[in-house]
Amino acid sequence: MGFSFANDVATPLLDQVRVPLDLKAMDHAALCRLAEELRGETLRIVSETGGHLGSSLGVIELTVAIHATFSAPRDTIIWDVSHQCYPHKILTGRRERMHSLRKKNGLSGFTRRQESEFDPFGAAHSSTSISAGMGFATARDLKGEEGHVVCIIGDGAMSAGMAFEAMNNVGTSGRRLIVILNDNDMSISASTGALSDHLADIRQRSGANTNNLFQNFGFDYRGPIDGHDLDRLLPLLSEIRDEQDGPVFLHVVTRKGAGYPPAERAADKYHGVNPFDVATGTQTKVQAKAPSYTKVFAEALVEEAKSDDRIVAITAAMATGTGLDRFQAAFPDRAFDVGIAEQHAVTFAAGLAASGMKPFCAIYSTFLQRAYDQIVHDVALQQLPVRFAIDRAGLVGADGPTHAGAFDVVYLANLPGFTVMAASDEAELVHMVATAAAHDQGPIAFRYPRGEGTGIPLPKNGEILPIGRGRIVEQGSDVAILSFGTRLADCVKARRLLSLEGTSVTVADARFAKPLDTALLAELVNNHAVLVTVEEGSTGGFGALVLHHLANRGLLDGRCALRTLTLPDTFIAQASPEDMYEEAKLTARHIAAAARNGLGSQRPTSDVRRTGRAGQQELTTRLHRAEDR
Repeated sequence: MGFSFANDVATPLLDQVRVPLDLKAMDHAALCRLAEELRGETLRIVSETGGHLGSSLGVIELTVAIHATFSAPRDTIIWDVSHQCYPHKILTGRRERMHSLRKKNGLSGFTRRQESEFDPFGAAHSSTSISAGMGFATARDLKGEEGHVVCIIGDGAMSAGMAFEAMNNVGTSGRRLIVILNDNDMSISASTGALSDHLADIRQRSGANTNNLFQNFGFDYRGPIDGHDLDRLLPLLSEIRDEQDGPVFLHVVTRKGAGYPPAERAADKYHGVNPFDVATGTQTKVQAKAPSYTKVFAEALVEEAKSDDRIVAITAAMATGTGLDRFQAAFPDRAFDVGIAEQHAVTFAAGLAASGMKPFCAIYSTFLQRAYDQIVHDVALQQLPVRFAIDRAGLVGADGPTHAGAFDVVYLANLPGFTVMAASDEAELVHMVATAAAHDQGPIAFRYPRGEGTGIPLPKNGEILPIGRGRIVEQGSDVAILSFGTRLADCVKARRLLSLEGTSVTVADARFAKPLDTALLAELVNNHAVLVTVEEGSTGGFGALVLHHLANRGLLDGRCALRTLTLPDTFIAQASPEDMYEEAKLTARHIAAAARNGLGSQRPTSDVRRTGRAGQQELTTRLHRAEDR
């Protein structure tokens, strides 16, 4: 397997492929040449669009072999995680649309049922393929149908508990199911844990595998085999296809980024890339105006850990993505990457907290969903002070709805004793890291988005925030806009739009969804004709908590119109973050429109009290004191 590339490289064999059935007409030599063309085409596409490159390059030969051997869509091909599915998409009738990859109205970066009959199961989180495959195989058998079910899962994804649960079920069922382990010793970063060591041992004992984990689970184990060697892959897959009985486990060894030297040399194997120059591997650099929220979190946590040796950090195969690689470098004995095992990560953190440590569990919002029972049973019920750093809160752009952090406020704030914060900018994030480090009265979470901050100066040291206290950012008298999270900047822009129309607007930063700043809410309702809440989360979150409180206190009884702006009750397809927030109607223009809607054709009535800034602050102080009593 070699590599050469030019933008106008000829692809005579790939040009013949419209559906996988076209591979059946090619002989062995032609399939080998097709793999070379497919590698070049994948590079060309991703160099223009950006996306998941290293994982796709690692399965070029495997993809060709699978589609040359099996007959999709009659045979069910399931890609775990599916960030390695670009070659599969090219061979299944989507080549001409690959320029739209991960763009608005374009192809998803993952398998998606609505996109093609060759994508029988959608995936963007890991470790689902064997469970889903068992479902397809069982349905096939119950309906008396024919066809193979093939699941391709990576060694990183294999570390998750769900994969073991599925193998335990499959191995005792006797059902015909083919599992292909794509073992490249990587997830996003290098794989860790005992399973990784076991796979390394199997590779070293190649040809002498008389006993291994997969055999003991009841699979007919084959391998390990070089996943880039079509001379071996094609006949072995044909042999497996033609057998009839029981589950089979094929262990394939590949290299992430294979065939592209810059990717093979890189530490992350070009897992995810911006558009790049193929000749050099140099990626297009996006000129950031400010550090990312992820970087700000990581550096703030390192600073806190310098003065508190009880602080430890936990992530689930996302050290780079969550910024905890910086913490690992500074405190290697206090940083723990547990692999793709969010459930274990949360209960591990609970055990640390119960032992007097200060665990920070840094997990993306959508990945934390996988550990909800552990959050409830092992953390909240026992009121353990686990600190949850929730990255990728809100809409995330090209990764689309599978990675959008829409639901964490709802699923955390409904738990007794949970403190839930959202940073409105990067300086606030530094304060929230310090606040979480100092908080020992139960679980606490703080959420922040993907991407760069606002560019405001960062404090040298984080300030411990009073729990359950928001802040007034701009003072007005007609309309109050209460923001939870980083939509605050758009709320300020909405204020400017409304001021041009003669409407006076207060803008406040809630900081906390739980506990709510009830004194601030009372002030906003009592002194404004309209209150608009704004959040980067689903319905049932911050706005619902505000409504519940105000209704039960009688604060909505004829005093103030209230509007709540949330993410819509739908999954928003990938686009730029700006386009996604436009579709969600959470921009400054939409916030201003909600305020106008609340005001209607009436100006604020004379019985709405109007006070100066000093009077408002004095009222807030009195209300806070009353709440404290």
